[in-house]
Amino acid sequence: MLTSRLGKKHLGNKRLALPLIGALAANLAFFITPAHADLRVCNETGNLVSVALGYRAERGWMSEGWWQAPPGDCRVLYQGTLERRFYYLFAVDDIGGGAWDGSVFMCTRDETFTIFGVEDCLARGYERTGFFEIDTQSRTDWTLQLTDGAGGPAIVGPDGSEDLEDPTFLVDPDDVTIDAPETGTETPGTDTQ
Repeated sequence: MLTSRLGKKHLGNKRLALPLIGALAANLAFFITPAHADLRVCNETGNLVSVALGYRAERGWMSEGWWQAPPGDCRVLYQGTLERRFYYLFAVDDIGGGAWDGSVFMCTRDETFTIFGVEDCLARGYERTGFFEIDTQSRTDWTLQLTDGAGGPAIVGPDGSEDLEDPTFLVDPDDVTIDAPETGTETPGTDTQ
């Protein structure tokens, strides 16, 4: 009789153990899930903003657009872990007409586009547009904030300053805003990553 009681008691522990193991496995899966790592642009202006992105892809230089970001909203331009250090951005205020641009030229068009190559934009039927460089400092996640500046559109730096000498001085990937660069090359930088 003693044996049958111990057997039933032991069986009861197994019944309790299965739900506990299931709950533990579910919690473990939650914590193992990888974090989102994206390139995001947040529109901190009062107007709708359209954004184009350029970067080195497997097939060479690539530009694509347009993402529309309403006031106070963010858009993911590149989903997943950032595999490159440098990305290039062009944004335009659809209402006020200002632009966040630079001197790194890539191909764009007025309609939604994905364009490979940065050479001969006009000859290929595209527009030649100046993008500015974003140095992600090899981080896997980056957020850029577009803001209204006193003299027009600005990209705000980590300390809220718009008067940064080096436009690639982007230190906080969660809160980055700087002036668009005034200098640069005519073709994208030497990103070999």
